[in-house]
Amino acid sequence: MNGRVAQINRKPETPGQHGLPKIPVASVHVSHQGLEGDFNRFRRDAKGDTPDRAIMLLPLETIQRLNDEGWPVKPGDMGENITTEGIPYDDFVIGAQYKLGEVVIRIAEPCTACKYLEDLPYVAEAKGVEFITTLTRLERGLLVNRRGWYAAVVSEGVIAQGDAIDPLSASA
Repeated sequence: MNGRVAQINRKPETPGQHGLPKIPVASVHVSHQGLEGDFNRFRRDAKGDTPDRAIMLLPLETIQRLNDEGWPVKPGDMGENITTEGIPYDDFVIGAQYKLGEVVIRIAEPCTACKYLEDLPYVAEAKGVEFITTLTRLERGLLVNRRGWYAAVVSEGVIAQGDAIDPLSASA
């Protein structure tokens, strides 16, 4: 299934702040380390800048579902670099490759909810634990993780808002 880049989000290293929410940009160069101008302290300090966490994706449909459940999440709030549209959350699978603009990525692992989500105003006002539970609750006997997907960059280049997201074969 093809999709599109609904929004590109990044946040530079800002003293005293975490990487949430990220700020939208129209286009960005993406290297094997991630989006130019984006900083992720957790990836650097706790994960040794692993290339499997170069970028994070989250479907707009997941954000809309959270909105329907009463959470006023906006693109970039969850720390995703790429807000996708047209590809359901469960269609992203580990090892799948996609082309976004000039960039080719490989889905590496699901992203788990982190404590810094509590810094979002609507989460802090409600109770952070309740929001984290909403992202990882049991649904029909399955743990539903709705935070997003980490991906490695296979081929560097530029991504622009509105670019198509095309699935590739695993050997691309």
